[in-house]
Amino acid sequence: MWMSTVARSALPALQRSTSAMTRQALRACRRPGPTAAPLPPCLVSLHLRGRHTLESASLPVSRHLVRHVRALDDDRQMEVEWEDGGHSLYPFTWLRDNCQCPLCTLQSAQARTLLLADLDIHTGVDVVEVTNDNKVSIVWPDQHVSVFDAEWLKKRCFSPAARLAMQEELFLNRRYYWDSTLRIPSADFDEVLRDDKAALAWLLALRRVGMVYLKGAPAEQGQVARLAERIGYLRLTFYGHTWQVQDKPMANNVAYTSGKLSLHTDYPALHFAPGVQFLHCINQAKEGGESEVVDGFHMAEQLQREDPEAFQTLTSLRVDFTDTGTDYCDFMLQSKNCIIDVDADGRVVKINYNNATRDSVLDLPLHQVQPFYRALKAYVDIMNRPENVVTYRMEPGDIVTFDNWRLLHGRKSYISRPERLRHLEGCYLDWDEVMSRLRILRKAVHEDL
Repeated sequence: MWMSTVARSALPALQRSTSAMTRQALRACRRPGPTAAPLPPCLVSLHLRGRHTLESASLPVSRHLVRHVRALDDDRQMEVEWEDGGHSLYPFTWLRDNCQCPLCTLQSAQARTLLLADLDIHTGVDVVEVTNDNKVSIVWPDQHVSVFDAEWLKKRCFSPAARLAMQEELFLNRRYYWDSTLRIPSADFDEVLRDDKAALAWLLALRRVGMVYLKGAPAEQGQVARLAERIGYLRLTFYGHTWQVQDKPMANNVAYTSGKLSLHTDYPALHFAPGVQFLHCINQAKEGGESEVVDGFHMAEQLQREDPEAFQTLTSLRVDFTDTGTDYCDFMLQSKNCIIDVDADGRVVKINYNNATRDSVLDLPLHQVQPFYRALKAYVDIMNRPENVVTYRMEPGDIVTFDNWRLLHGRKSYISRPERLRHLEGCYLDWDEVMSRLRILRKAVHEDL
């Protein structure tokens, strides 16, 4: 298993404006074909070294200028013609709904104050024109005036390409799929804590690749909490704000034993499982205990290609999960989840699978029971192929950060000795807060350029 360093010199490949080389690298990060490829240059290293800087690898952001605007009254749309020759259309209703003036928008919160009850969804316009400072001004029939910045309008163009670009900027939906050849991106723990560029590169790689290895943390409890605070706050679960993975008598979780853990996601017994997990090695077993991970999204893609019927089964049948015990408090969880969640476009967005907490209750008609088992076995068999599994061994001070909605992780059995007890500390976060911090860091870093 190889590890690489994720270089801040590659950050511009993930910025909105890039050089030709980094634009090519970014395209390489998009969803690959049937097989995984070597890690692209845009995710090779997080550390800034020598002459490589964000400034030297990026180009100035182009400014969009408005050539002409006109009202298309029959279609109830405003057409903007840009200086580069492009055209954009904006519905009257949407423009009025999103007026940016202080009467319609709370500027301090960027929140709409115009009530939908007061919105005329059949409104026309009286006047549309381009102002001297390249803004678009609209006078409405009630003589209310809205003024829109050209860049603001351009980013919100309704063309399919513009909408896709905006969604990618907001959510970073493109993923890099991988197999056993993955060189796990890595970064320095202290640098991530103190440097915004390093923290941004870490979170970008976490989103694109699904996991990042941090080196150099103190081998003592409390470090995952420090790392979580770099983002926002810890996700409290029934196992606490943080939890200790150790051999425990009368264990309330199979992770608290020394046996092998099969590949799984954490907490499918919750309807909203934690999105991100941190695991910090405080002490490693003398023998065994190696970690294993697979890319669940990539495995789902392989399943869909090799066995479409099985994929359809796992994306449509909701199965039961359960978790019962006492830790932070007593709990008795029940959930129903598809093993593979897909969005409205059929894109895989979440894996829900833990064989230990899959319930004996199976709320399926008799004729669907055997097809379900056949489909699940097909998916698990793909996961367990040696060419798909990355194996690594954590050492004291190492922290692995990974996407719990995407990666399935496991552990080989180990032998505990009194003088060397295996001890990991873990915690959870939600993707909403992680993406929030990523957007804030991206804005701060770009403003420094």
